[in-house]
Amino acid sequence: MLFGRIAASTALLTCCQMLSAQAPKALPPGPMLEQGSVTLRGSMLSLSLLRSSGTVAKLTTTADPSFDYTQGDRLKERSADTFYHLGDLDLRLRSEGETEWKDYSTAYRRKPVQVTRVDEKHFVANLAPTLPGDTPLEVMRSWEVTPAGLRLSYTLLNKSDKPVHIGGLGIPMVFNNNMNDRTLEQAYKQCSFYDPYIGEDAGYVQVVRLQGTGPVLLLVPDGHTPFEAWKPILDHRNRETGSGELLNDPTPRGMTYEGSYDWMIHSGGFAETDWKKTTGKTPEEWNPATEEVLAPGQSVQYGLQVLVAPSVRDVEATLSEHHRPVAVGVPGYVLPQDTPARLFLRYGAPVSTIKSEPEGAVKIHDDGAAADHDWHAYTLQGATFGRARIKVTYADGTVQSIAYRTIKAETQTVADMGSFLFHEQWFDDKNDPFHRSPSIMSYDDEAGKILTQEPRVWIAGLSDEGGAGSYLAAAMKEELQPNKEEVAKLERFVNETVWGHLQENDGEGKYGVHKSLFYYDPQGMPAGYYDPSYNWKNWTSWNKKDSSDLGRTYNYPHVVAAYWALYHVARNSQGLVTEKSWQWYLDQAYETSMAMKTLAPYYTQFGLMEGTVFLQLLEDLKAEGWTDKANTLEAFMRERASHWQTEEYPFGSEMPWDSTGQEEVYDWSAYFGMKDKATVTLNAILAYTPVEPSWGYNGSARRFWDFLYGGKYSRIERQLHHYGSGLNAIPLLMAYRAHPDDLYLLRAGYGGVMGPLTNIDSKGFASAAFHSYPDRMAFDPYTGDYGPNFFGHAMNTGTYLVHDPRFGWLGFGGTVQDHADSVSIRVTDSSRSRLFIAPAGLWVTLEEGQIDSASYEPKTGKVSLTLAPATQYVAKARIHVQATTPSAKTYSVMGAKQAGSYAEIDLATDATTLTLMPLSH
Repeated sequence: MLFGRIAASTALLTCCQMLSAQAPKALPPGPMLEQGSVTLRGSMLSLSLLRSSGTVAKLTTTADPSFDYTQGDRLKERSADTFYHLGDLDLRLRSEGETEWKDYSTAYRRKPVQVTRVDEKHFVANLAPTLPGDTPLEVMRSWEVTPAGLRLSYTLLNKSDKPVHIGGLGIPMVFNNNMNDRTLEQAYKQCSFYDPYIGEDAGYVQVVRLQGTGPVLLLVPDGHTPFEAWKPILDHRNRETGSGELLNDPTPRGMTYEGSYDWMIHSGGFAETDWKKTTGKTPEEWNPATEEVLAPGQSVQYGLQVLVAPSVRDVEATLSEHHRPVAVGVPGYVLPQDTPARLFLRYGAPVSTIKSEPEGAVKIHDDGAAADHDWHAYTLQGATFGRARIKVTYADGTVQSIAYRTIKAETQTVADMGSFLFHEQWFDDKNDPFHRSPSIMSYDDEAGKILTQEPRVWIAGLSDEGGAGSYLAAAMKEELQPNKEEVAKLERFVNETVWGHLQENDGEGKYGVHKSLFYYDPQGMPAGYYDPSYNWKNWTSWNKKDSSDLGRTYNYPHVVAAYWALYHVARNSQGLVTEKSWQWYLDQAYETSMAMKTLAPYYTQFGLMEGTVFLQLLEDLKAEGWTDKANTLEAFMRERASHWQTEEYPFGSEMPWDSTGQEEVYDWSAYFGMKDKATVTLNAILAYTPVEPSWGYNGSARRFWDFLYGGKYSRIERQLHHYGSGLNAIPLLMAYRAHPDDLYLLRAGYGGVMGPLTNIDSKGFASAAFHSYPDRMAFDPYTGDYGPNFFGHAMNTGTYLVHDPRFGWLGFGGTVQDHADSVSIRVTDSSRSRLFIAPAGLWVTLEEGQIDSASYEPKTGKVSLTLAPATQYVAKARIHVQATTPSAKTYSVMGAKQAGSYAEIDLATDATTLTLMPLSH
């Protein structure tokens, strides 16, 4: 049997363990359900409201009335006090003369609201009964069915005799992202993910089904309701009892429930208090924090519209249709300093001002109307390293904010990371009792030291993603951009530490990979060896036996990738790899891959992180003529893919739901022609990978629990550009090359490709992920599990030349110039070895050598390719050309010597500007 059982010690924390650790005491159902419900029906949406509370019991589209976007199926269990629902309101208020903020919420203590109007299109109520008696504001809430969808509005009236400061005003966004106690199939059929564009007046929340198909809900401002911040709904203090008790939405948060959030209209009352306390300094939020002051008798109204987009690809068109501002950044919202980017804006009012905050951090040039005159174009150039906000003010006063991040040139960013990995993170201690030397170890940038001890032992033990991350990033850096000194160190690590210590090199367990080299064994170590400031009593502090286990399949791809990277460096350069031959490294990659089948079979039933390396390995085995081994590996992978064919949604892992296996499931489904499963997988990826005007969220595949396993600040929290970004970008861009008319796939995938580079700071330290909660808003100080993220970047980065009817010629990973009869692109991505010309369906890849620039003639299809000159270690270029669509023409590299499937160029003697011509079908 392929998927044998393994010892429980092999698994990490299970979902059941996590939920039982956090689950609250059961609460009795509240009075919310006693008065029944009211239904409002419109042409786009149907809304059921609880008469008692006026909050949402059910929300469906008329296009698919069977799908509820809320947690309606859990309504009974969630009807008690402190459970949040769509329609609630959170307030943080302070009367003039007071110094302390007070929190109020309609969810704290449920009492029937005062209904003032109810009919088939409206439900209006005074919320006074469900707010504390000392609330200085009167709050009226109105639900209204409109031709576009729904309108939810709140009118706040200062009924006191003093001015009232509104320092916190949040509208809870509560949808059915709760996968607790559901099977994977149930979750995909019943649940949704939602993502914020925290863009002031242009902001919105999109609610997408886990399947990635079907209608998408869009919540947008109605009137002046800026989207200022995105606050998790966590704990609130119970003022009424004065007991100091913390009240919260009791729904257990963990691997199957991220939690809910407030759309914050004002957040000034949090920015200088709660959010500042975490780090001792005010975090850099997406937007400046504000407050509103209401004079006695003064009122203000805020509201949201709920719109319906036919699909996730139609979000921007739906926003435009309903007169909302839309921004499209190309290639996204990450700005390498050597590559200008484009920004396209569409709105009914013209732009009054556009500026960078901080001033000068991003240089902005007004390009005038785009090819489609409904859009206005700008060129942006990142000047100052780090985050910046582009503030657009339109003539009607609407403000749109767009979050950008400037990085160094991609090649320099990668070089800096390599230098940091092989210097600051290089561990060389011959006396290390755990045989970790020499190696590239995990690092704490806040403390400025290598993590030689950590109670989550894998972090200090070179395995699991949290410990293997740094050496995996180092290996992929050398595959992408080899450096003589660094390659020598990588060889030492692989031959002295991996082979024979992290990986068994003889006996029955040969090629097996241990869970961790570091372990907790106070009896076996000198007294006081383990740092007493850590808690070593948790399950994470594996003993030697548990750490030595070979059954954790997830550890094998990291080792395969290290061998594979050295094979590639050895094969595609001269004199860089010296300890072993390319044949040895290729064979080690193969044998380690096959060892999973016998030594670690259980998790092979799931897609594995970095599973793309097995596909690349298979192609290399074929190219080298190692036919028997290629056939054996392919048969193993077909067996796994055939198992996925039997599952409706084969995206599990050791966690009940995950966003990591989709990468490999798509790879092999596409490779073996299992198109239906590949499509299901791609749609699932699109559900959790937003495309929006923010460097942090654009292309950032949903991850929210891995700070528990690889971060310094350990908590359930939406992680921005964790390794899901880089890994899920692989199938997105693979699918785009097969469908070059689908720009949405390219935008999503390229956002994921660039995301991993934002984790690398100016000195080269690479963080596991960005903390998105407003009390931190910074990258985690641990390197943690960054490696799979960079693996996705290194495997997938490239330059894309695209023509869009709205925007004209565009470059992703390069700078475009449009000429009379041709268009040229200067290649600036970190690989400089992959180029896709979308109109031709032409995918050009180099095994050796690099591309400087290219030009394309649309009328003739002619492509000119200029290669970089020879270097000390690279004397030739091997070029592979591939047609990626059935209608694309086959290209030939004119005048080049053919070597197998490659065109070969001697960079010292041959012309380095090549002509590629399409052949007739």
